[in-house]
Parts: sequence; C-alpha cells; structure tokens
Amino acid sequence: MKENSSIRSLNERFIKKEVSVREATEGYYKKIKKEDEAIGAFLSLMEEQALLEADRVDKKIKDGENIPLLAGIPVALKDNILVKGFSATAASRSLERYVASYDATVVEKLKEQHVVLVGKTNLDEFAMGGSTENSGFHITKNPYDIERVPGGSSGGSAAAVASGFVQVALGSDTGGSIRQPAAFCGIVGLKPTYGSVSRFGLIAMASSLDQVGPLTQTVEDAAIVFDAIKGEDPMDSTSVSLGGINTVSTNIERVKKLRIGIPKEYFVDGMEKEVTDEITRTIEKFKKAGFSVREVSLPHTKYALSCYYIVMPAEVSANLARFDGIRYARLPAVSAEAEKAGHSALSEIYFRQRGRGFGSEVKRRVILGTFVLSSGYYDAYYAKAQKVRRLIADDFKKAFEEVDVLLAPTTPTRAFKIGEKTNDPISMYLSDIFTMSVNLAGIPALSLPVKKYPLDGGELPVGFQLIGKHFHESDVLGLGMWYEEESL
Repeated sequence: MKENSSIRSLNERFIKKEVSVREATEGYYKKIKKEDEAIGAFLSLMEEQALLEADRVDKKIKDGENIPLLAGIPVALKDNILVKGFSATAASRSLERYVASYDATVVEKLKEQHVVLVGKTNLDEFAMGGSTENSGFHITKNPYDIERVPGGSSGGSAAAVASGFVQVALGSDTGGSIRQPAAFCGIVGLKPTYGSVSRFGLIAMASSLDQVGPLTQTVEDAAIVFDAIKGEDPMDSTSVSLGGINTVSTNIERVKKLRIGIPKEYFVDGMEKEVTDEITRTIEKFKKAGFSVREVSLPHTKYALSCYYIVMPAEVSANLARFDGIRYARLPAVSAEAEKAGHSALSEIYFRQRGRGFGSEVKRRVILGTFVLSSGYYDAYYAKAQKVRRLIADDFKKAFEEVDVLLAPTTPTRAFKIGEKTNDPISMYLSDIFTMSVNLAGIPALSLPVKKYPLDGGELPVGFQLIGKHFHESDVLGLGMWYEEESL
C-alpha cells in the first residue's frame, strides 16, 4: 500500500474493490516482516485475527453492506493498551507473561468500526521515557535515520505509522508521549483533552495526566480516529460525553477566524536552529494567509518541568505498586527447582518481580515518587506541585481569553542520536519541555510536521503543535487540516 495514503482513500479503494481488505492486510504484513527488523516498531503481531477480520469486512463489501470509514483500516496499538487474549507487556519484563483478560474501551470502539488490529508496538517501559530506548525488549529506530531515536514513549507507534507499516496507531500521552515522537517521525499526533477518551484498559502510568490518542499520516485521519474513540465511558469516571460533535467536518470560514497566540516562553535559548527557523516560517505562513497572530505569555511555564517531575513520579509510585508478582503475571524464579516447588517466600517474589522486572528508569521514578509522597515531604513537594499545576492551568485560561489556539514548537530539537542522552536523565526530560504543560492543564494539542518529509530525503522532520481550549479538538484539528491542505 502507499505509505502516504489516507483512511478515506483506502476506504474508497475497498468499496470500489480495487483492492480487497485481505490483500491490503497481507501487503502490510509483508512490509512489516521485510522492514521492521531494522526499525523495531512492533513487539508482537496479531496476524491470524487480523486476516479473519479482513475477511469479514470483505464479505460485508461483497454483500453490498455499508461499511464504516474505518472498516478494514490497519491499526497498531501501543503495548500498554489491552486487547483481550493478547499479551500486554507495557515493554516491561515484569509483564512479559501477562495476557489481557478484557479489551480497553478504545479497542472495543475500534472493533465496532471493524478495523484490522495488526499488532502491539514498542514503547519506553511503562511509558516512562522520551526515546523508546527504555524498553525491556529492544530499541526502536527512527525510520528517517536508524541511528536516531523515534521519540517516546509512543516511539513504536510513531515509527510504525511513519514507516507505512499501518495507517493508524494509538499511543498514550502523559507528558508529550504522542506529540514528541510524532514530531521526530514527521507524522501527526493528537493528545486529546483529558477525559475526552476513556483510559479504561490503558496500563496506568500517571492517572491524572495519561490520555490515549491517535498517530496518523494526516490530520483528517487523526480527526476520524478521535471521533471513533472519544466519549463517556462508565468504566472511567474521568471521561465525559462530547455529544454529537464531529471534528472531521471542517468549517473553513470558522477556522480562518481563529485567533492564534504565540507563547513567548516556548521560544528559548538552546533550541536547535533548524527547529527555530522552521517554526518561524510556519508562523509567517499563517500571517500571510490573513490569520490574526499575536504574542501571548504563559509565565509559569518555567516551573512546568519541576512540577511535572513531582506529580508524575508520585502517581507512578502509586500505580506501579500493583505489579508485585502476586497479581497479574509473575517472573519465574531464578532456579527451575524453586519455580516448580511454588513456595517462594513472599519477599523473594516481590524483590524478584520489581528488582529484576523493572528497568532503571522505572526504578528511578518509583523511588522519586515514593520519596515525594513520604511522611514529612508530601506538603513540601507534592502538595506544592499541585498548587503550581493550578497556576500553569490558569496561564492557559488567561491566554485563551485573548486567542483561540496557541502555536508552539513540539520539541526543542529534532530526533537525537541513540545513546546520546541515556546517561543524562535531565537532558532527556528536557525533550518534553514544550509538551508537558499541556498535560498538566489537561487541554488538547496536535503535533504536525511543518512540511512533508520523504523517508529517503535525508532530512530530519520538525513538528509544531497547535494547543486548544478544553474540549476544543475541533479548533486544533480544523486549523491543522487547513494548514495541511495549504502547505503540505
């Protein structure tokens, strides 16, 4: 299949019977088996189930039934999203034996649309990282340069879409984990408003920050997938109903009236020149097209990194306590005899599961989170961070009194070399400096490339993000579709 096809064009080819869903699915698997050894986007494949679903969709088409727009579309899932009967490792050795007993709500909704679920993609262990180097299984490479990272933590999903292995992938975004890899891999990534998409069936990292969202080739594709997975879910008390809002239908005249704000705090010293130049040119395109563009201020942005790395590890510490070797899967004992006996001491099970099962980055964040929640430090760190979080959210509210959408770089640099930042956690954390404020405030943001980047062009992608008001995905997606149509 064409790497730069779209959901709509693929759907049309199915309906016109130019290609069957089975033929398309087999084509994607052939490409994956031929090329993914070099990229490492996938942790597991679902070929048998995928082909069965492809045949079901082909039968519907043959029988003259109307099929949904997403029917037969190949989709990959980040391996922290549950699919009943399939492994869900979260790229951690501690869960390598775990098989999901139910579907995540987003998976249920996609199955209702008759998508073809292709496989599970690699990530930083438990979604903790910005490079997909922290996976317990292997490192994923950037399709534009296999010596560079694809970003993280949804690096496998981004690499799968950028490589043309699937049309769509789902990821999760806690501090930029959809948008940053989308920028590094030259594709589109949507982090929806907190609560607009159910988190039920997502292996939790930081529950007040996590959000599931799509990575796609086009902005319209992101809108189509978002419309399919959004909405209230009784299994997730933080989810909300969005009614009949359709983000795919774009009113161009309304989009052209959107006021764009440029947050001055997002243009800082240390940004890579290529990123600065490309974002500046992008801003000029909006100005020349007649959009109202003005500078705004988000004064508490300078505290976002510190705030995030208190709130997030605290929630990590609480959420990962469940992976103790008693529930879910259990790592085998050091010796076969001990495993066969089945009477290991509780402490041995616990230390084996978390000591051998967790990687260094996961341990670092659990320890940090346990510390900030400990007696005597809760008020000094966690409680204070929550107050700062409110100030950051208030900054966005004030800015949105003057403008409708914010435009900013997604990342301060382009994709960096594998191994370049592994021994410098602070430098790695700074890769998300422009994305994490959005998660702290719970608002939507869309990352898209400033231009189309051919895989064989020798050029590293640069992404910019459009940030919107709560539940105003239609603004960022509509503006993104306009930009894509006019500029890409």
